[in-house]
Amino acid sequence: MSSAEKRMPMTLAEYLEWEPLQTEKHEFWAGQVFSQAGGTRRHSLVGSNLLRSVGNLLVGHPCQAHGSDMRVHVEATGYQAYPDVSVVCPPVEGDSEHVISNPILLAEVLSPSTEDFDRGTKFGHYRTIPSLREYLVVWQDCARIEQHTKTKEGFWLLREIIGPEQSIRLESLDDASVKLSDIYDKVEFPA
Repeated sequence: MSSAEKRMPMTLAEYLEWEPLQTEKHEFWAGQVFSQAGGTRRHSLVGSNLLRSVGNLLVGHPCQAHGSDMRVHVEATGYQAYPDVSVVCPPVEGDSEHVISNPILLAEVLSPSTEDFDRGTKFGHYRTIPSLREYLVVWQDCARIEQHTKTKEGFWLLREIIGPEQSIRLESLDDASVKLSDIYDKVEFPA
């Protein structure tokens, strides 16, 4: 049976065996399984544009950009997530072809129902990933990105980039720059 509700609570081992057999994606934490509902066209377009922009920066570079089909395992907390964009560099770590555990950059496109979680609890999990150097929180209803970068001292620095005329400098990708107008290309904001 594919219903997560019928199988909860699960152990991490049960989840790892069960998840690849599902037609929908599910995140996991502390025995609980959370279905990843489908997003809006705007959410999908922002995520796709961001993935394309980051992927273009990595042409000829050994690092890889992945979309929301790649699961990230947070080893310190056991959290299993499907960020909208992840970047990982060799050697790629993960216990299967379905997962990475050493991303250097993660990005989440906000949805109204997940905004607080993505900016708070989820980022708390992500901060425990030793390799992670940058976390982007991307709005879908306006041209706005929160950029969290890890300093050499291990502190997290927050920058806000607002407006389609702005660019974001990705420190984890050798300070490469992406225009917000590219990330929000063809996106129609609500009135």
